[in-house]
Amino acid sequence: MRYCTTKDFEKRQDHFVCGNYKSNTGSCSIHFIRAVVLEQLVLINMQFVISYVTAHENYFRRVMTEKMSLKSSEIIKSAKRKLAQKEKRLAELDRLFIKIYEDNVAAKLSDERFAMMSEQYEDEQAMLKSEIVSLQAEIAEQERQAENLELFIKMARKYEGLKELTPYALREFVKAIYIEKPDKSSGKKKQKIRIQYDLVNFIPINELLQQEKQRETA
Repeated sequence: MRYCTTKDFEKRQDHFVCGNYKSNTGSCSIHFIRAVVLEQLVLINMQFVISYVTAHENYFRRVMTEKMSLKSSEIIKSAKRKLAQKEKRLAELDRLFIKIYEDNVAAKLSDERFAMMSEQYEDEQAMLKSEIVSLQAEIAEQERQAENLELFIKMARKYEGLKELTPYALREFVKAIYIEKPDKSSGKKKQKIRIQYDLVNFIPINELLQQEKQRETA
């Protein structure tokens, strides 16, 4: 989306227009939204998220933990134990390589036997190294996402009671905003926006709204 403004119009007429439509590439139909409308929608969305997080922190954490596919601390601990075991075995194989090499040089181990054992150790080493890399990546990703979720919750507390959409708050909270083309199928123009929040990606607003309605009617 490109920001469009002109001195001939009032500021409320400033708007964002689809870059593909603007550049006449033909890959998108006319697609724009007024800046004041977008700012209002983003503010309302952020206010709801902040209010919900601060009021229902534990439920929000459970929802986002599932959405972000975060594993429990016990599963992460188990992965770390497996990682330590595989790293230990890898170190043992290094020592075994040295041992069979010395035995072969000292004629305590035949060339054929040395070649066979070397191949077995090399195969196991290759498998262990691959498994270690996968475990390290999984653990790092899980720990990073868990930390990001807690940082987001902490930031929501920081902005509790947000009244206006400031550039600083926008930069801290929002990673990207996606504007969908208007839908007029119902006879009324409807246009959706999707907000990608920093640290936690997309938040299931509809699910949280449904939960909020259930709380109100309970």
